[in-house]
Amino acid sequence: MILTMLGTGSAMVTECYNTCFVLSENGQDFMIDGGGGNTILRQLKLAGIDWRNIRDIFVTHKHVDHLMGIIWMVRMICQHIQQGQYEGEARIYGHQEVIDLIDTISHLLLSKKHTRHLGKRLHLIVVEDGETRTIQGKPVTFFDIQSTKAKQFGFTMQLGNGEKLTCCGDEPYRDCERKYAEHSTWLLHEAFCLDGQADIFHPYEKQHSTVKDACEKAEQLGVRNLVLYHTEDQTIRERKTRYMAEGKQYFHGNLYIPEDLEVLEL
Repeated sequence: MILTMLGTGSAMVTECYNTCFVLSENGQDFMIDGGGGNTILRQLKLAGIDWRNIRDIFVTHKHVDHLMGIIWMVRMICQHIQQGQYEGEARIYGHQEVIDLIDTISHLLLSKKHTRHLGKRLHLIVVEDGETRTIQGKPVTFFDIQSTKAKQFGFTMQLGNGEKLTCCGDEPYRDCERKYAEHSTWLLHEAFCLDGQADIFHPYEKQHSTVKDACEKAEQLGVRNLVLYHTEDQTIRERKTRYMAEGKQYFHGNLYIPEDLEVLEL
């Protein structure tokens, strides 16, 4: 399986794209979040990922930097269905609030000839806390991270041979996620800034972590591979080097600080 980071930045970045990514295996692509706009289409093109192969999409929560790129995916899929240039069906998963918003925004902004395909060829699927679905032939369990900002779900995917990948969304790990995150082969976790920059970027006011926080937690959870994302972009040129230097002091597994469009083999 391949992990392609389409974007690695937090909400207000301009030097990179908002955090979203694709998991690819055997010609199937599973997209998680869409960033904040139609730049999602550019990122997919630059990554060499055909959007037509993305038949499963999961949206973690309603924030603009995660949701609005999905509306462009809805438009692309429905428009090409209408034109007879898209075969088969696609699915978008999310909790009730997210699915309701995607449905509402799509009907407000897109033409009726396109939205008439919603629920027929493009399915908007509500998932509940603890619910498991099969995606790419693998069990994927969605879970409520118990955010106090906006309801948000993460997920864990069983990769086979006892290995799993867990995404904690874009807020710090909470103990309610332990049964999913503990002993993950791969853990995807936000890290807004360096610990020494907390007084500059104020991550805690935004319910985010520092690199130190995320790495200490991953170490306690027995994680083997840690991927940090959803960062500030003011130190983008030195981000990988500086985040890696801080993180390795607290996490002794394999640490990854990907750039936009970087690919990791799981």
